[in-house]
Amino acid sequence: MKMQFIAAAVLMALASVPAQAAEMAKCDEATMMKADEAIKATTDKGKMEMAMKEMDMAKMAMKDNKAEDCSMHLTKVMEETMKP
Repeated sequence: MKMQFIAAAVLMALASVPAQAAEMAKCDEATMMKADEAIKATTDKGKMEMAMKEMDMAKMAMKDNKAEDCSMHLTKVMEETMKP
């Protein structure tokens, strides 16, 4: 019974990933911190490297006041770190 509950919870979480990723991430310090935490929690080295590159580009865009570019890069960070 516990396994069925756990499997259902995992499936629900995975089903929500595309819906969350479809939204553009907001370009602010709070989102930057969440993205940074997601990168740190990533165990796949390849995904981590890609996410770190996107994070660097998001930081540069934020510094240059390019909110749309920043949001795009943060969204890519979140998508990369949420992939199974």
